[in-house]
Amino acid sequence: MLKEFKDFISRGNVVDLAVAVIIGAAFGAIVTSLVADIITPLILQPVIEKAGVANLAEVSWNGVLYGKFLAAVINFFVVAFCIFMIVKLMNRAMSLRKKKEEETPAAPAEPSNEEKLLMEIRDLLKNK
Repeated sequence: MLKEFKDFISRGNVVDLAVAVIIGAAFGAIVTSLVADIITPLILQPVIEKAGVANLAEVSWNGVLYGKFLAAVINFFVVAFCIFMIVKLMNRAMSLRKKKEEETPAAPAEPSNEEKLLMEIRDLLKNK
C-alpha cells in the first residue's frame, strides 16, 4: 500500500496539479491585494471627496496600501521559488531512480520453444 501511494505521488500529473494549486493560491493573494489595497482605494477616493467629507481621516480608509501589495508580490515569488526548488529536487531524484533502474541488469530471457527442443535433442544425443 505504501508503494502504491509512493507511485501515485510521484506521477507527474499529480505533482503538476499540486504545484498549480499552490501557485494559484499565492497568485490569488496578489490579485486580492491588488483589488483591496490599490484599486478600491483609488476608486473610492473621488467618491468620498464628492460626498463632501472634508476630512478623509473621518472615513475608515487608509488610502492606497502599496506596501501590502508589495508584500503579497514578494510572498508570491518566495512561494514560487520554494515550489520550483522542490520540483527540481524531485525531478533529480526521479532521474537518479530511473538511471539506477536502467543500470540493474535485466534477467536473462527464457529460451524459446525452439531452443528448448534443440536442448532436449542435444541432451538425448549426448546420453546415447
